[in-house]
Amino acid sequence: MTIRIGNAPCSWGVEFAGDPRNPPWTQVLSDCAAAGYKGIELGPIGFMPEDPAILGATLAQNDLELIGGVVFRPFHDPSKWEEVLDAATRTCKALVAHGARHLVLIDSISPRRAPTAGRAADAEQMGPAEWSAFRDRIATVARMGAEDYGLTVGIHAHAAGFIDFEPELERLLDEVDPAILKICFDTGHHSYAGFDPVAFMRRHIGRISYMHFKDIDPRVKARAIAASTGFYEACGQGIFCNLGQGDVDFPTVRQILLEANFQGWCTVEQDCDPTLDVSPIDDARRNRDYLTSIGF
Repeated sequence: MTIRIGNAPCSWGVEFAGDPRNPPWTQVLSDCAAAGYKGIELGPIGFMPEDPAILGATLAQNDLELIGGVVFRPFHDPSKWEEVLDAATRTCKALVAHGARHLVLIDSISPRRAPTAGRAADAEQMGPAEWSAFRDRIATVARMGAEDYGLTVGIHAHAAGFIDFEPELERLLDEVDPAILKICFDTGHHSYAGFDPVAFMRRHIGRISYMHFKDIDPRVKARAIAASTGFYEACGQGIFCNLGQGDVDFPTVRQILLEANFQGWCTVEQDCDPTLDVSPIDDARRNRDYLTSIGF
């Protein structure tokens, strides 16, 4: 099999580079390796050193390959464009320095969307002009990553952003050149949004360039949606459970990938609250063991 399994700093609670609750980046790398993974994502730019010599030496020490990086920024907010562009440029440079392939673009959580995560029918929609400008900002960064840096760029739907639900993800895919924008498909966020990950994969496998493996506890999801629970609060309630314990059909996900001759990395992401008494390395081991048990 040519599918390789990695992990990401968000599985250690790392969402923002400057969060004082973050574990040391060196611990995340050593834990990831100890849990049986051979690859890791960059995490938010600034969490790991941007000096290639420092990060490269520590990756090598842990026998880890850098897989890719995520630009999790407010593409929806035109006043934050300089912030988005700076993060994207720095992430591209870091990935190229280490031979990583995948640039992932995520519209970050918007206060306008947070209360309706998981409830597509109730979510506020952008008007035509706002959508066009939003789409063009995503396309600008995608073109930069693909053409200026030679990266494979994927759009990633995310709860409580403006690319959350399947119809808006498919609208974006229809409107942006597939030569510059692929899909980083996250199984858990698609389920969180109220759609079927397997059905989406069957329709769009030809454009999926990269996978994020995440599972969803259906009971926590139902409570969170009913109560309009915020995304990070839902993480603290355990909405992202260990792989194989939620509602994502991973054996079928595997079969779809095999039938499509999918090549490359699938990355485990189990977003967690770093203030809780959790053991990310234990969860990382369990997730790796589960994937091994079903043939990954």
